[in-house]
Amino acid sequence: MGRFDGVLLLSDYDGTLYNSDGVITDPTRESIMGFIREGGTFTVSTGRSLQGYSVRDSEIINAPVLLANGAMAYDFDRDKVVFSDSIDPDKGIRAVRLIRKHFPKVAIEMYAVGETYCINPNELSMNHMRAQKLNYHIIDEPEQALMPWVKIMIGCDSRTGLSVQRYLAGTVDDPTYLATYGSFVELLRKGVNKGSGLRRLADALGFEPHHVYAVGDGYNDVDMSSEAALSFCPCSGEREALCAANYIVRSNDDGAVVNVIEILGNFYK
Repeated sequence: MGRFDGVLLLSDYDGTLYNSDGVITDPTRESIMGFIREGGTFTVSTGRSLQGYSVRDSEIINAPVLLANGAMAYDFDRDKVVFSDSIDPDKGIRAVRLIRKHFPKVAIEMYAVGETYCINPNELSMNHMRAQKLNYHIIDEPEQALMPWVKIMIGCDSRTGLSVQRYLAGTVDDPTYLATYGSFVELLRKGVNKGSGLRRLADALGFEPHHVYAVGDGYNDVDMSSEAALSFCPCSGEREALCAANYIVRSNDDGAVVNVIEILGNFYK
């Protein structure tokens, strides 16, 4: 019996598990491997889609990965979907049509399981998909995309993004958007977020809620923080995530996840 038996730790990907150079450092890997050797379960919770996610390393990830901000869990060892809370197709099409009508210059990305589609790609969306090495289909109408979608992303400047959010708040109840000050507005099925994903994944794996922990640096990690028994945020994180966390840990460049495991080690001796 290891001291971390029955303990589940979920880590955000960019800005938390990765350092600023996009690398999982050797000390971080060694710390996670030690956590697993002691019976712990470690996995990633990310906003990335299935096709945009790349870390499939069983030495440091020994559970299904939470994708698309909680909309989907995928078991890479078995190559199968554990669960998917996708957007209702009719509601998704309606949302895309309304956004196109009122904001004709924005790019609209739609993510089905394993496939990516884009209406009106702009420089922002193309750079985003290039950075994640996504193959994508350019389409004219939302009905041309494979459905259902796990998420929709609206690519625009941050000022337009705030206008899109204000518009959606008054007209579209489902799917709902993740509040952001950034350049992408993300839509998910109503009630879906990293917090709901954490609950579903923990239930699917049989973990007790009081042994489930989370670390993340972004606005999209706030719901996950509220659902975890205890939550952690790198000191380099965004204001919303810092305010939501129970503990502030070292930055992602200084071993945020290592610091989290050190703290958990004080609880499980």
